[in-house]
Amino acid sequence: MKQSLKDKENRELSAYGITRREFLWLSAMTGVGFMTGCAVNPVTGQRELMLMSEAQEISIDKQNSPHQISADYGTSLDRDLSNYVSRVGQSVVKNSHRPEMPYTFHTLNAAYVNAYAFPGGTIGITRGILLTLENEGELASLIGHEAGHVSARHTSQRMTRGLIAAVLVSGATVAAGDQMGDLVAGLGGIGAGALLAGYSRNQEREADALGLEYMALSDYNPEGFLGLMDMLNDMSNKNESYVATLFSTHPMSSERYETAVKAVRSGYAEERETRPIFKERYMDHTAGLRKIGPAIKAMQDGDGMMMQKNPGNAREHYERSLKTAPEDYAGNLKMAKCLMALEKHQDANRYAQKARQIYPEEHQAKHVLGMTHLRLKNFEQALAQFDAYEQGLPGNPNTIFFQGFSLEGMGRREDAAQKYYNYLQQVNQGEYAQHAHTRLKEWGYI
Repeated sequence: MKQSLKDKENRELSAYGITRREFLWLSAMTGVGFMTGCAVNPVTGQRELMLMSEAQEISIDKQNSPHQISADYGTSLDRDLSNYVSRVGQSVVKNSHRPEMPYTFHTLNAAYVNAYAFPGGTIGITRGILLTLENEGELASLIGHEAGHVSARHTSQRMTRGLIAAVLVSGATVAAGDQMGDLVAGLGGIGAGALLAGYSRNQEREADALGLEYMALSDYNPEGFLGLMDMLNDMSNKNESYVATLFSTHPMSSERYETAVKAVRSGYAEERETRPIFKERYMDHTAGLRKIGPAIKAMQDGDGMMMQKNPGNAREHYERSLKTAPEDYAGNLKMAKCLMALEKHQDANRYAQKARQIYPEEHQAKHVLGMTHLRLKNFEQALAQFDAYEQGLPGNPNTIFFQGFSLEGMGRREDAAQKYYNYLQQVNQGEYAQHAHTRLKEWGYI
């Protein structure tokens, strides 16, 4: 009897394109024990099955986006640039289908080329992609595209249809170029990779159309949208590591490009003749960023070497980057992780210390600094850094493990055992879990 009921449930869930296992996970994650039923899509006006409510979209965003922002080295310390991007963003999203969403815009210190949106309206734009844009119209188009994903509830659609199996803080980060560095620094993948997993081609086309609509409603010249599409089309033909994530999450194709170009040329003749594109204004506000453009390019080259597990060559690129921008937070932290991979932990500690001094409000440097102290067997200093990281950015289970490891090194067995137990409640596989389980067994706790 139980098996027949389970089979029936599986058949019903499969009709929605998800497995029972995925449904149970999604139910737990979003705080619902049943399908929330149909909802009206804000863009199409049609009713469709949605697992997440708007409140749940915002909640999941708040839980996960801070980890991704930190994985991307936090928001730029160039306040003029950050404020400028935010002003452009707010001017665009007020013309979206969901202007009431709590949109925030983050100019990210990451060097790779990408932009992304969380379901509750958190939008991240990397320094790498800002360097590729040429005017404010292109920036407005990029933001409009990301707002299109939020308006059309594309993340909710993917989750409802079972196209992702899990969103774990310990899962894969969307950030490109630092996988090896994050591994040796004990960060794991602390981004929200599954939430930012690749969109379908249909979703990308819809976001393109919405991006064009929103930027045009914001009084920009649609030539800015064409410029963005030209840039994306050109980059899609390059085999560069710093653009790999962009096209893994935002698939490009000749058909998508031609559709976008046709939409502009067939419907916006007057706007293309009369409206501004604001090239000079964009150049003015990005002057500081373009001044350190060579440093960003050197970081991209270094990240490419790290992806190829070649920290020796990566070090040369990071050194070149720091010659141009010695006070850059991301540059110093990337160098620290590179040196850890080369087992030069004292030097790594020095760069991580500098990164934390440059940007004390950002949390990743605390974790990296804690790892350098661990490698140097400075267990008390390591624990202090991991405690500070956990207080500022809770939710990374690896931090709990390394708190336990630090306590173990200090001889505080009971406190270490509690941390190891807490870690195993979240993660039960892998090298760290094996160490935690072994110690708990040796110490007689299990």
